[in-house]
Amino acid sequence: MENLTNYNSVLTIAGSDSGGGAGIQADIKSISACGAFAASVITATTAQNTLGVFDIHAIPVAHIAQQLDAVLSDISFGSVKIGMIHSSEVIQIIEKKLTQYQVKNTVLDPVMVATSGDKLITDNAIETLKAFLPKVNLITPNIPEAELLMETKIFTDNFNASAEKLANQYKTSVLLKGGHLNNNSNQMKDVLFDWKTQTIHEFINTKVNTKNTHGTGCSLSSSIATYLCLGHALVTAVNKGCEYVNKAIYNGKDKLLGKGNGPINHFGL
Repeated sequence: MENLTNYNSVLTIAGSDSGGGAGIQADIKSISACGAFAASVITATTAQNTLGVFDIHAIPVAHIAQQLDAVLSDISFGSVKIGMIHSSEVIQIIEKKLTQYQVKNTVLDPVMVATSGDKLITDNAIETLKAFLPKVNLITPNIPEAELLMETKIFTDNFNASAEKLANQYKTSVLLKGGHLNNNSNQMKDVLFDWKTQTIHEFINTKVNTKNTHGTGCSLSSSIATYLCLGHALVTAVNKGCEYVNKAIYNGKDKLLGKGNGPINHFGL
């Protein structure tokens, strides 16, 4: 039993995508591709493919609690990524268990708004989520999600200020994703407001012309969590995560999977 070293381990808490492009499946692929061991707690299963989501089955809260206890009592995690948490009860049990096991480096992707613009969680759950946000280290909302959290519209001219406002409102670092900005630039801008240092950082990547972007939000948050697990500072972890996802989008732009919006290419296959 000599010279044994621990895995760098990341826990993802999210929903399952049967099509493999988003959710738990995208998280496990991203965590693995970025150099860590992935464990998972599943909050819901979906009947899903590249064309859409056809059914959602919520996992009983008691079973989610059992999953959390099983992995957190046994494995030491360098970070945790949180994705689809659809009800107040699920949010509350996750908060309870993460506090109980003194988990660090939590990255939360607030999956609240579908591509269609429909809300994915109840108003009551949104309020519970808002109360939970100060307990995590980083949130990674897109613009519709940030607007829901702030109850303010976001445009190009108030984009950076919105990231800072959201961070100060919820007392946590914010990576505001710019994919929904209506601009004619060939570049994509994401903005991080680091709550601890009260500093703002811009990340610029070249836009990729493709419809294969399914699972980008899941992949970004889980890759950032992985780089935090590997010991990188927040700004570096976000930068490396953005670069990883942009490269995965580029590597998947000419690939075909299914009849709808395909996934990104996590491993450059």
